[in-house]
Amino acid sequence: MKKNLMRWFSRFGMGIALFSFIVIVNFVLFFSYEQQGNFKGDYGTLIIIGNIVFLAVIFTIADSVYHYVTVKKPMKRIQKELDKVVAGDFSVRIDYIKGKDSGNEIDEVITLLNDMIQELSGVETLRTDFIANVSHELKTPMAVMQNYGTLLQANEMSDDTRIEYGRAIAEQTRRLSALVTNILKLNKLENQQIYPNTETYDIGEQLCECMLEHEAVWEEKGIEIEADMQEELLVEADKELLSLVWNNLFSNALKFTEKGGTVSLRSYGDETFVYVEVKDTGCGMSPETGANIFKKFYQGDTSHSTKGNGLGLALVKRVMDICKGEISVSSQLGKGSTFTVRLNRVKEE
Repeated sequence: MKKNLMRWFSRFGMGIALFSFIVIVNFVLFFSYEQQGNFKGDYGTLIIIGNIVFLAVIFTIADSVYHYVTVKKPMKRIQKELDKVVAGDFSVRIDYIKGKDSGNEIDEVITLLNDMIQELSGVETLRTDFIANVSHELKTPMAVMQNYGTLLQANEMSDDTRIEYGRAIAEQTRRLSALVTNILKLNKLENQQIYPNTETYDIGEQLCECMLEHEAVWEEKGIEIEADMQEELLVEADKELLSLVWNNLFSNALKFTEKGGTVSLRSYGDETFVYVEVKDTGCGMSPETGANIFKKFYQGDTSHSTKGNGLGLALVKRVMDICKGEISVSSQLGKGSTFTVRLNRVKEE
């Protein structure tokens, strides 16, 4: 701001100096000729005024041309490109007049506009992907329920088959309910409609409780559970929000671990932080998948062969941001994944 003001005052001062110089020169000529007796009466005054008017017209025309070339013409070009953006074309990028780092005021405006267009392009891509993914996640269970509902209308059907179809419909209903619930939760979290109700508590007890909620799953798949829990790890956070984190991490670990595999839970701390690691011996993921795993609706399994809607880890990431914590993942294809959560530690008084 200061730089722009100095630049404006500099140009304004140069204009005033040039105009003053012209007027002074004309008056010097006037008095010089008048002393020589070349001007009679008001004739010299009219000549000097005529010179000033003539020069003023010339400078006005020159200023208008300069203003058109340096301001009006570029602004028309910018307006033309912005009209394309308004029409929905976010691939537009406005060309610079002199260069991005030239210091030109209009180029600085163009830089801001290009940044805004790029941001709008990213938002539009997210919106399009969101609609496409929601549509896919909604259509699949609805199609399954419709097919099973049609089959249930058949007259000749055993009770076992009817029960099986009913269970399939109930499972897809739960899947739809989970999708809608996660969308609502994520929307509230992203729009700051959920405010953390912080309390100080021992995180070990909560981890055990959340892990035991998935006992039926690991017993059914014969998964071995390993736990290494350090005692007296106090954190100050929203207990309900953090339960979303642990349940999502445990659910994913058990889901992607094959029968007979191992899921490990480890918690430890230092003077400043508390760390929680959830490790599995599942399929693992590529570096590309690991870099995008916390994005909404992103699924490393593009075939959608595993149950899920790609919102769980997006919820986890948002909760960690609200709780001022961090989450990271390290993984290798075919060897499993390790999710590490870091929270601020509260020292026991």
